Amino acid sequence: MPRRHHGACLGLSLACLWGSAVAASETTLDLALVLAVDVSSSMAPAEQSLQRSGFIEAFRSPAVHQAIARGALGRIAVVYVEWSGADDQTVLVPWTVINGPDGARTFASELKRQPIRQAGLTSISGVIGFSMRLFADLADRPARRVIDISGDGPNNDGPKVRYVRDDAVAEGITINGLPIQIPGMVSAWEFGDLDRYYADCVIGGAGAFMIPVRQADQFPSVIKTKVLHEIAGPGPSPLVLHAGAQADCLSGEKLRQEEEAWEGEGNP
Repeated sequence: MPRRHHGACLGLSLACLWGSAVAASETTLDLALVLAVDVSSSMAPAEQSLQRSGFIEAFRSPAVHQAIARGALGRIAVVYVEWSGADDQTVLVPWTVINGPDGARTFASELKRQPIRQAGLTSISGVIGFSMRLFADLADRPARRVIDISGDGPNNDGPKVRYVRDDAVAEGITINGLPIQIPGMVSAWEFGDLDRYYADCVIGGAGAFMIPVRQADQFPSVIKTKVLHEIAGPGPSPLVLHAGAQADCLSGEKLRQEEEAWEGEGNP
């Protein structure tokens, strides 16, 4: 009798373990999306304001609400992060599960309440690593994990961006980009080939894409388009970048070294 009972328990335990494994493998979200927004010193206040408004309007948009509803589960999670240097990342709106228009509008309202700040250096690698840890902290299990990075300059602080990007992609994470290239709006200096830099050094993973912003009035439409593509999942890229020279993924670090050398010589 004890042996029979022991065997039954063993069978039950195996069944329970199998059931737990199946449950653990089931997805509870169509998408987990990190919105990673540059607030480094090169971001002019006007850029920051337009960028913030673009994300707010995107999550108020019926088109975005419909895209979420068309997902297999009709359920996504979004977190909004501001970033600058290697150790400077701030969560403005924590992981928020959106399963309908009310949830999306709540996310937008919470974002609108947050103040806008300006920080220092530019560490794209830093925010990729930070985003990877955010995914690890997410209780729900997403079918896809996407980091949406917007910024107006190359990596110039922290680890080399290409290596951190490759680590994230190896874990099945997709990184998309929104390079900001609006002439005259950069408060410090402009980086002319930022779209090529993002294409070669920042984005990666299944269905990865980037859309540059070249005019101030493009912010609402570009951000909405980008969010819609991310919710819909991998498909044809909304941008085809013409062939050209490979970007130097260390260009930001080199520019910073040149600037520091210039200042070290007593130049203003």
